[in-house]
Amino acid sequence: MTVFLVGAGPGDPGLLTVRGAELLGRAEVVVHDRLASARLLELAPRGALRIDVGKAPGRVAMNQDEINATLVEHGRAGRLVVRLKGGDPFVFGRGGEEAEVLLAAGIPFEVVPGVTSAIAAPAYAGIPVTHRGLSTHVTIVTGHEDPAKGTSDTDWGALARAGGTLVILMGAAQLGSICEQLIAGGRDPDTAVAAVRWGTRPQQRTVRTTLRAAPDAGIEAPSAIVVGPVAALDLGWFERRPLFGRSVVITRAREQASALRERLEHLGAEVLELPTIAVEPVTFTVPAIDEYAWIVFTSANGVDRFFDAGLAPTGLDARALASCRVAAIGPGTATALARRGLRPDLVPERFVAESLLAAFPAPAPAPGAGAIPPPRVLIPRAEVARDALPEGLAALGYQVDVLAVYRTATAAPDPDDVARVTRGEIDAITFTSSSTVKNFAAIVGDLHQPAPPVISIGPVTSRTARDLGMQVAREADPHDIEGLVAALLAELAS
Repeated sequence: MTVFLVGAGPGDPGLLTVRGAELLGRAEVVVHDRLASARLLELAPRGALRIDVGKAPGRVAMNQDEINATLVEHGRAGRLVVRLKGGDPFVFGRGGEEAEVLLAAGIPFEVVPGVTSAIAAPAYAGIPVTHRGLSTHVTIVTGHEDPAKGTSDTDWGALARAGGTLVILMGAAQLGSICEQLIAGGRDPDTAVAAVRWGTRPQQRTVRTTLRAAPDAGIEAPSAIVVGPVAALDLGWFERRPLFGRSVVITRAREQASALRERLEHLGAEVLELPTIAVEPVTFTVPAIDEYAWIVFTSANGVDRFFDAGLAPTGLDARALASCRVAAIGPGTATALARRGLRPDLVPERFVAESLLAAFPAPAPAPGAGAIPPPRVLIPRAEVARDALPEGLAALGYQVDVLAVYRTATAAPDPDDVARVTRGEIDAITFTSSSTVKNFAAIVGDLHQPAPPVISIGPVTSRTARDLGMQVAREADPHDIEGLVAALLAELAS
């Protein structure tokens, strides 16, 4: 196998290259640093060994010699190793040193470039590092040289005279001295400066100042510091998104959270995943489908479990449902059915059991009293769920069979994320089911006061939240993910 030195990009997980994502998906060992987005680690197989070698102020998980030895150890063992490095491995990432060690040890390696923060952070702040009429070239330099050298390789005076755009990485701690040397070298003290902290992340903040004032402008690490006329440009887009700077908790099971998370992140929110439920399999046998007039699905989980668990032993696929009609409680469930090649015959206008019952056709009358048994309905659903739907269908005259295809259990979210919620470091909480509300209350307990607004997906979820003492600020209408996002936007805008 090979050791892959993969650039993780500057923070936004969407900036990982296609090649990097493909390798992470096959990795047996992932050696990652602090700047790699934690979301990227989810791309690795569940059984992959994850080794944190990150460095932070006051904490060093491994020094460089230990990192090198770790790469050699796993490389020699023939494992597929991904060394996940923030930014680009060969732009102040010490990837060259790691490549030298692997080459000397005779271990095959490959370098997968990444998007460097020197370009991406300014771009996310609306600053092009080159711009017609302002800058024809860009110089990238570190402001933090190896102290063991005893000398500096950086001629700040020469960089001042070179003009163009100067991007300084890891320079916040030495910014006073750097600015002094650039001014002494000939740069105008009123030259524009922009410092982009945590560039490309939801925590991004941009400080705009001048070379003269920069040392006292409160610039903190980690920042990409842009010096030159382009720093005065403000072609902003990232920090102008409607939910930028807002922290939103989503409580769906991790397997279901991606669509909501991606939607909120696209709007600029920092999404704190606090999965309060975990979906667990239930062993079941798929009954004879042709005996049913209807199959009613009440969740995407029910759809996926019904088909996935029924596929291997029975050969179940969409053709098996050709003899019956299919109902879905809402668009999310309908989408899950569409992925299986099915278009539901019935989706109610409001996405709750009561609305589905109101839209459900009554069974056709039998030609003779007792001559034909009532038509049968199958409901694949969670092991524990409300009985309003099966009871209502039975009242209409159907024979109803409930098939438990999964169960929900209380999840164990990251304690650090729970602590952020209890300290009140969030702007809103979203709930997508009654079970997420109940488990959230059991995990988190009392919320910090004043409590952040609660956004609920529908009336049943809202009722559960109120029963547990929560104030529901808004309810999705329609009762789906898009409705939930719209309610959240309306609440935070107000």
